[in-house]
Amino acid sequence: MKTLDDWLAHCEQLHPVSIDLTLERVRAVAQRLQIGFDCPVILVAGTNGKGSTCVMLEAILLQAGYKTGVYTSPHLVHFQERLRLSGEPADDAELIAAFVDVERARCQNDDVVSLTFFEFTTLAILQVMRQHAPDVVVLEVGLGGRLDAVNIIEPDCAIITSVDLDHMALLGGDREAIGYEKAGIMRTGKPVVVSDPMPPKSVIDRAREVGAELWQVGVDFNVAGDKLQWGWAGRGRRYSGLAYPSLRGANQLVNAGGVLAALTALRDRLPITAQAVRVGFSSVDLPGRFQIVPGQPTLVLDVAHNPHAVAALTANLDAMGFFPTTHAVFGAMADKDIPAMIRRIQPLIDKWYFTDLPTPRAAQAGHLQQLWLEQNQRADVTSALYADPEAALQTALAGADPADRIVVFGSFYTVGGVLQGGVPRLSAKHLSPS
Repeated sequence: MKTLDDWLAHCEQLHPVSIDLTLERVRAVAQRLQIGFDCPVILVAGTNGKGSTCVMLEAILLQAGYKTGVYTSPHLVHFQERLRLSGEPADDAELIAAFVDVERARCQNDDVVSLTFFEFTTLAILQVMRQHAPDVVVLEVGLGGRLDAVNIIEPDCAIITSVDLDHMALLGGDREAIGYEKAGIMRTGKPVVVSDPMPPKSVIDRAREVGAELWQVGVDFNVAGDKLQWGWAGRGRRYSGLAYPSLRGANQLVNAGGVLAALTALRDRLPITAQAVRVGFSSVDLPGRFQIVPGQPTLVLDVAHNPHAVAALTANLDAMGFFPTTHAVFGAMADKDIPAMIRRIQPLIDKWYFTDLPTPRAAQAGHLQQLWLEQNQRADVTSALYADPEAALQTALAGADPADRIVVFGSFYTVGGVLQGGVPRLSAKHLSPS
């Protein structure tokens, strides 16, 4: 195996199932590699808002002069996006060397440990990160928390962004069960920030049970704002007159509040200036999170992939103002609550473009269309099927007026599919020079 793609293909074949929630196997290989960090570690779990929280932390910490290591998943276009070292994507050569290290440790002394794709790649990313000796590490939980591979690392602070219904077959059938899984990243005596305004009782109970230092929004810290600016207050510190984060969407203020709580909880080890906070929030960037691409028509990219996230997307779209026609390119994983996702957003959609996605986990476009038809009550709405997101986008563009908008959502694969060649800049055909 010579290339990064070779190694990624190898990792796909190692374990009989793609998701195997247990820590014994991944911890055994991590111990062989002696993976660990001497710097503060922040672990971020939640149904939605994890990626945004991670990049806000990164932006502020970089402005404060710290060397950062940040692991997020999944990626949109390139695997290297999952690891950023002081704000830059990982280098292929370093990743390949780390894959070699993990494979050698996995097969040590003929005692072969089977790892899932996520477990293997997580270990490789942690190996690269450790070799760079960052000042601070930020790790996003892939799924759940208690049994997620990143939970082998001992955090100095945990953040739980939101708890809602997703991955229910793996995490439990209600918010209480899912909250318990996410609460598994808490540690005795260490701060845990709960930025969900209405957290499940299981989250708060678990914090008290393990003796974590609880920072709960509305109790230990508060966020408030008007149309122009916002402020944060909690436990002896206050920030006022802040510009809103450059990430769009009303939900980002909830995430930003959790970020400031975590940085305040760690201020003895990671001092942060108010200037770093201000500049960090204003400069943060994360593709695919209510990303509005200027053009004619307007393009909106959002990886919303569960009902809670689609509800937030719908509210943000509604706040954008009037558009004659809204076109939606939609592809989703088969294990999602697709009817609920469609139900939340369908009042805003006039033309649907259902798309297949390049993974066996995805629902087929025809199935998506059927689920939409079962609840559609508008005679003026149209739909069609496409083999991939780019084909769907190009058809939507061909049928759109300059004043329309096109929304691409439903999965990282859906948004990533239209970003393969870079961020598209749309121009309706009758605006092009003849």
